[in-house]
Amino acid sequence: MDKSSNGLSENQFQQMYDEEFRLNLGKSPGVDDFIFGMVKIIVNYMKNCHDRQTKVIEFKQPEELSELINFDLKDKPENLATIMNYCRETLNYSVKTGHPRFYNQLFSGIDAVALCGQWLSSAANTSTYTYEVAPVFVLMEKAVLKHMNGLVGFTDGDGIFAPGGSISNMYAMSLARHVKFPNCKMEGLSSLPRMAVLTSEQSHYSIKKGGYFMGIGLNNIILIKCDSRGRMMVSDLEEKIIQLQSQGIVPFMVNATCGTTVFGAFDPLEGIADICKKYGIWLHADAAWGGAVILLKEKRHLVKGLERADSITWNPHKFMGVPLQCSAFLVKRKGLLEDCHMVPVSYIFQQDKMTYDISYDTGNKSIQCGRHVDIMKLWLSWKAKGDSGFARKLDHAYHVSNYLIEKIRIRQGFELVIEPVYVSICFWYIPKAIRNLPDDDFKQAQLNQVAPRIKAEMTKRGNMLVGYQPVGNLVNFFRMILSNGATTTEDMDFILDEIETLGESLEFKLEDNNTPSVNGLS
Repeated sequence: MDKSSNGLSENQFQQMYDEEFRLNLGKSPGVDDFIFGMVKIIVNYMKNCHDRQTKVIEFKQPEELSELINFDLKDKPENLATIMNYCRETLNYSVKTGHPRFYNQLFSGIDAVALCGQWLSSAANTSTYTYEVAPVFVLMEKAVLKHMNGLVGFTDGDGIFAPGGSISNMYAMSLARHVKFPNCKMEGLSSLPRMAVLTSEQSHYSIKKGGYFMGIGLNNIILIKCDSRGRMMVSDLEEKIIQLQSQGIVPFMVNATCGTTVFGAFDPLEGIADICKKYGIWLHADAAWGGAVILLKEKRHLVKGLERADSITWNPHKFMGVPLQCSAFLVKRKGLLEDCHMVPVSYIFQQDKMTYDISYDTGNKSIQCGRHVDIMKLWLSWKAKGDSGFARKLDHAYHVSNYLIEKIRIRQGFELVIEPVYVSICFWYIPKAIRNLPDDDFKQAQLNQVAPRIKAEMTKRGNMLVGYQPVGNLVNFFRMILSNGATTTEDMDFILDEIETLGESLEFKLEDNNTPSVNGLS
């Protein structure tokens, strides 16, 4: 008879699932065996994530992966030994985002304490819309929001945890519109003049998504020019505001970015706040990526003036390393979330509850009904680290970043795209075959192909993962995100060596004009 890794037969697994889980949870050691078996799979995965001998990704094409894992659902149940194997395969072919050589997104690493917090909140399986059904989590969220508001300078602020930074940014749009046009809640868009949101050309695309999702329209998301360091130009902001007003269009929100997605740039908050105050416009700070700098005294100047914003997005699932998703929306004015989003719901938010103070219910702040418990993992991690622990993590990330920057400066073939101020490092690798070509359109066209070709081979090899993209007139370049506390300077040497090796493996063929073009990798 087939045995699973923990010694139970398939029939025993099936019986346990059909009977013991349903009737005898907590009474049978068989249930414990199953759960501990799953924990063992997860713990082994976490250990592998920290082993540099393991791959970041075991890449398979969709057709191959569909052959390796049976994704189809059927009428009859499958035995639990097979179910456990699906779990192993899922982790085997998933990207190890906790690996110290994963630099592809604005999140990385594994916080074991936070992960346990996520398991615990999932076991509790409740919604954080009332104190009645989530008393511990409601108080936990209240305490964390108070602490975060204090850090950003909101002395009597409020907030809510949302399913991601995009939704948090849309919360800002919702509040800003409500403050400007409170009748919109009852009368809708037809009662309003044409409106506009202003944001930098380097801001996150969620501002555009919020524009069409909320009926503002993409044509009314006005992009503000950035300077050579990727920061919003205050002079252009004011010019655009004046231009909009002259056309009878009402600018109701300015979005400033603290840590842009690509360059990690920080918009000049003081100057932007002055403009918003002058014209009576809501100022939102999207600090989803860069909010953590508030925790490191030496870098706090990057968000000088943050306390002047009306609202802030801050994603602990990014630099702080809390498991996805965990996004805080902070607002300076208490009571505004309820005023904007509250609708009478007598079967959940009864006003005559006699068991507790209903001001602890959070559901009327939210645009959701059921709301996932995102707070436990953050609260537990913060308890374990304290402000100082997150500060040390950021200090380490800057140390590794500065090492990488200096290596790029002195190493032939590597070139910084922009002078970094955060832990987002953008650079080109220019292979020898095109390095000495005239710096014209042809060379730029060749260079534009280099990063995608290297990335393709990098993904197939699986030993690291680095993102790339173009920006404006800048052709494709690499973007290294250094947010994993386990990453070292030795990893930076490895990355540069690998990129150079892959870059020099690019084959170039001579065209009729004796100029090379990228043909492929050997």
